[in-house]
Amino acid sequence: MAKTYDVLVVGNYSLDLIFTGLPQMPELGKDIVASGFAMLPGEAYTSAIAMHRLGLQVGWAGDFGDDEFSRFAIQQAESEGLDTRLFVRHHRPLRRISVAASFPHERGFLTYYDPDPAIPAALKALATASARLLYVPGLYYGSLLEAGLQLARARKMKFAMDGNIGCPEQAPGGLSNPAIRKAVQSSNLFLPNASEARLLTGQDDLAQALQALGQICPLVALKDGKNGSYAWAGGQIHHAPGLRLEPLDTTGAGDCYSAGFIKAWLDDLPIEECLRWGNIAGGLSTLAPGGTGYRVNPAEVRKWLPRLPETAS
Repeated sequence: MAKTYDVLVVGNYSLDLIFTGLPQMPELGKDIVASGFAMLPGEAYTSAIAMHRLGLQVGWAGDFGDDEFSRFAIQQAESEGLDTRLFVRHHRPLRRISVAASFPHERGFLTYYDPDPAIPAALKALATASARLLYVPGLYYGSLLEAGLQLARARKMKFAMDGNIGCPEQAPGGLSNPAIRKAVQSSNLFLPNASEARLLTGQDDLAQALQALGQICPLVALKDGKNGSYAWAGGQIHHAPGLRLEPLDTTGAGDCYSAGFIKAWLDDLPIEECLRWGNIAGGLSTLAPGGTGYRVNPAEVRKWLPRLPETAS
């Protein structure tokens, strides 16, 4: 019998080389020396591990190659005790590498991806696995998503999608693009950050951007960094303040926020509590390099809950 998960995470890894403690942004012709460095898997790995550490039963459907970068990501997942039965391993390189110059409130990236498989691991997993929730850790749209959603709905899965957009060119036309609009409309939960919400809606005012998304998606959780986060639910806007911390590296903070929000949401906690779980999980992740350098667990989230100011609608 196929295993049933709390969350089925679909998407591929990256290997993040993160440089911190930089005196300035890199420039051509200049040798910039960092005082800190970390090598960690990222992208879908961050979402899967963050949810796993928060106590959710996670299945991660990802594609890997026979290269050293893929092997490193697989070893890290195995060392965390993550279920790896949905991994698809290809007999070719599938290198996904990102070099990050990270500052407390900004980052710059240099990235390389080998071509993805024509049929992703996600579709293979959806043909056999079941979960309470299908989660895509970035804005995704088109025929492959629609095929995957058909399989997910046949198993009565809910669908949540992060709004992560690597660059504006990945979301041409925003919500005026029928394929993007359909993807957001198909979500039970959509989790963009403030800049992604503005890009998708064309609204500079954050409340108007949130409302525009809420008109097509029943639950929207919007991440706004140190300002906390907002939700559109039941025709109302809710807000929860963020943690007052001095970040070291914000890489993966949005993914960890989404993990915290989803943990609380699947536990049927009130929306205000979901926002607080997201803020704590995302905020604490910034205290170490990479999205998973700092280990956030349910006990630590609950320890921080009384320290946050009350939420407001």
